[in-house]
Amino acid sequence: MSSIPMIQQTAGKAAARAAAKKAGSGKPPQRRRRAPGGTMRRPGFLTYGFLGAVLLGSLFPLWWSFLVGSHDSTVLSRGVPLLPGGNFLANAAQVLDSIPFWKALANSLIVSTVTAFAVVLFSTLAGFAFAKLRFKGSRWLLVFVIATMAVPTQLGVVPLFIVMAKLGWTGSLWAVIIPGLVTAFGVFWMTQYLKDALPDELIEAVRVDGASMIRAFWHVGLPAARPAAAMLALFTFVATWTNFFWPFIVLDPSNPTLPVALQLLQAAHFVDYSVVLAGAVLSTIPLLVVFIVAGRQLVSGIMQGAVKG
Repeated sequence: MSSIPMIQQTAGKAAARAAAKKAGSGKPPQRRRRAPGGTMRRPGFLTYGFLGAVLLGSLFPLWWSFLVGSHDSTVLSRGVPLLPGGNFLANAAQVLDSIPFWKALANSLIVSTVTAFAVVLFSTLAGFAFAKLRFKGSRWLLVFVIATMAVPTQLGVVPLFIVMAKLGWTGSLWAVIIPGLVTAFGVFWMTQYLKDALPDELIEAVRVDGASMIRAFWHVGLPAARPAAAMLALFTFVATWTNFFWPFIVLDPSNPTLPVALQLLQAAHFVDYSVVLAGAVLSTIPLLVVFIVAGRQLVSGIMQGAVKG
């Protein structure tokens, strides 16, 4: 309260009365919303409405799968179901009895986890080299790596299958893991992120202290790339988990991943969509668990990487 006379002396009686009123209320002053050209504004109704529509549209396929999977095989012939039925557990039990579900689940976990870890490690190494090391031809080599993204995957299936057959890996999980150890998108992603997120002065300081380049990468480059690496790991895990084309070609029906195992539910002349979609829901549950467990850490890492000093 001793500052009120000072405010009156410097700014006048009106400012002093306003300051006294704020001090007497005991409430912190509220920040006003500025014009569109100023600072950030609180999202409006249209923004929340659009995000809600996107969320509902994203959840609809999963809800539709659960809806059909909770009825019997004649549900679609009677019309579109509006409410869940009571046959989901029976359909799920039929899925577990019809296909090697648990083995396929373990195979998908192994392939997705190993592939995501390898892609993050090797892509971060390559991104660190392209972003911070100076060597002849680095720019054109990066352009070549990015250009491989334009080549359809189907064009390399025949020679890749021949290589796997000569190595004796057909039917083995190695045939699915080895070709996906590094991706061109991962290299491009990490290169672009490390160019801005990792200062050159920091690497030079570590090098002056006597650290080798690989040690500088491990102690400086890898921690700086953590937000982008988390996003890349999540994208790679989901893409590998849902991959069907190459595992269907190279794996045996006795040693499948989940998408390949779900294909075994389709008979030659009749497809029981209730059982198939119940299996699709079961295969989606591990992804939901991953999002729930790692979602908070992922968002915090993204926000930490977005804040710049």
